[in-house]
Amino acid sequence: MLPILQIGPLAIQLPGLLLLAGVWVATLLIERAAPRYKISAASVNSMIFYALIAGLIGARLGYVLQFVDAYAADPISILALNPNTLSFPEGLLVGILTAIVYGQRKGLPLWPTLDAMAPGLALFMLSLGLAHISSGDAFGAPTDVPWAINLWGAERHPSQVYEILGSGLVLLFVMRAERQRWIPGIHALSFVALTAALRLFLEAFRGDSVLIFAGLRLAQLLSLTILLAALVLIHFRARESAEQT
Repeated sequence: MLPILQIGPLAIQLPGLLLLAGVWVATLLIERAAPRYKISAASVNSMIFYALIAGLIGARLGYVLQFVDAYAADPISILALNPNTLSFPEGLLVGILTAIVYGQRKGLPLWPTLDAMAPGLALFMLSLGLAHISSGDAFGAPTDVPWAINLWGAERHPSQVYEILGSGLVLLFVMRAERQRWIPGIHALSFVALTAALRLFLEAFRGDSVLIFAGLRLAQLLSLTILLAALVLIHFRARESAEQT
């Protein structure tokens, strides 16, 4: 873990730097993809800006909801924002919804716009995993598997490594899928489904998740809901396309 990058007298929060780098590269990928879907790059840039702001708020509130009791005792700490106190699934959902609303108001085609955003969002997921391994956040549950790592005083699953590997596979799929001529929206919905499925899998190895009942985690319930919604939308998009041909 390397939460602070020391360069002479300058101390840089590496997790935050990795997230900013992820946002920058993700934006470049989306700008590159926009013309392929006949979308204005300038409009996409504005949409990304508003989606990021809303996504940060959603990610923060999602994290707070997982630890309501702690924040109820000190409500002002809700405003103390750092990369370790954000919940990615909720932030992603709020960010996507904000992008959809903004795009509709600006006349951007819904499904092609979401398809153009898929590569950038997949890249950002990878940067999130790198930020987690840098900060030690999203740490794994105690285990005795041979590849366990010692973290926070216990042998744990290297859940951050699982996250990076899984995110890398999702990114590879999304980048390769760009070369295919799919039904509009299927590209983006496939990314959302894979992301939710990955999160559903990863949460089983996390040591900092909030349990609801019978070992089920809150993040797993949210991920399962998103996964099912994405699969239903994929079904309807495919059926709608078949009816039009």
